[in-house]
Amino acid sequence: MSRVPMTVAGEQTLRNELDRLKSVERPKVIASIAEARAHGDLKENAEYHAAREQQGFIEARIRDIEYKLSHAQVIDVTAIPHTGKVIFGVTVELVNLETDEEVSYKIVGDDESDIKQRKISINSPIARSLIGKDEGDVITVETPAGVIEYELLKVQHLAD
Repeated sequence: MSRVPMTVAGEQTLRNELDRLKSVERPKVIASIAEARAHGDLKENAEYHAAREQQGFIEARIRDIEYKLSHAQVIDVTAIPHTGKVIFGVTVELVNLETDEEVSYKIVGDDESDIKQRKISINSPIARSLIGKDEGDVITVETPAGVIEYELLKVQHLAD
């Protein structure tokens, strides 16, 4: 049984989605199925089949979220003393040594990752290269475009 790491905000987002699926989406699709059944012959009733398919997606997502929440390891990085070492949940500032471009990323769980918000998955190549490193270290990241070297400028324990 593996643990699913997530931030406090990530856990809350999943709980909100689970609540919405159970209290809004599930009743809506059940009503759609009942309405489609009232139309008669189910073999050729496209509305019925579409509603049943939607119900399958909703139920699968509910099971997926419930599994993740039951195996969640919620990490509040603000409660962990700052040591300058990269751990799950921290925000890192990096500089690309070739282009001098500075970037900032927050290391989060798989469900929380969103590159547009500068949140990268703990399982991404760059995050795996960063874990355990200290401020000032040079990190080599293998990407499909080739090897990129970054200097780790700063590690911050920021709230979501």
